[in-house]
Amino acid sequence: MFMGEYAHNLDAKGRIIIPAKFREELGEEVVVTRGMDCCLNIYTKEQWNTLLEQLTKLPSTKADARKFVRAMGAKTAHVEIDAQGRIKLPLNLIALAHLEKECMVVGVLNYVEIWAKDKYEAMDAESNEAFETIAESLTEFML
Repeated sequence: MFMGEYAHNLDAKGRIIIPAKFREELGEEVVVTRGMDCCLNIYTKEQWNTLLEQLTKLPSTKADARKFVRAMGAKTAHVEIDAQGRIKLPLNLIALAHLEKECMVVGVLNYVEIWAKDKYEAMDAESNEAFETIAESLTEFML
């Protein structure tokens, strides 16, 4: 389970440190892909394979399904965690998430997100302000 938020810098070579607590569960190779809200998602290989099964079941006769699958496939990379606990992000994913030097690595329970620090702080402030309203709107999905 991935929890917490960690500030880390993206270096000039496109590498970012993955927190030790996350590395233990992620393993040596991960899948990085586009996320919602202008961030990147990191999945274990097993999680990605489960998601991939769902993606490949989408009907290729539907334009939105083709666009979504194409967008996911084109913006996905298998990356290894190096001996220093870093992953090297591809340039297309760095650009997609508008990542600069200051980033946030965030645990989202069953996966990890990487955010540009300024975008994360803005989203976090907005979410904190509306937390109760959001929780109320999701009561039908909660146990």
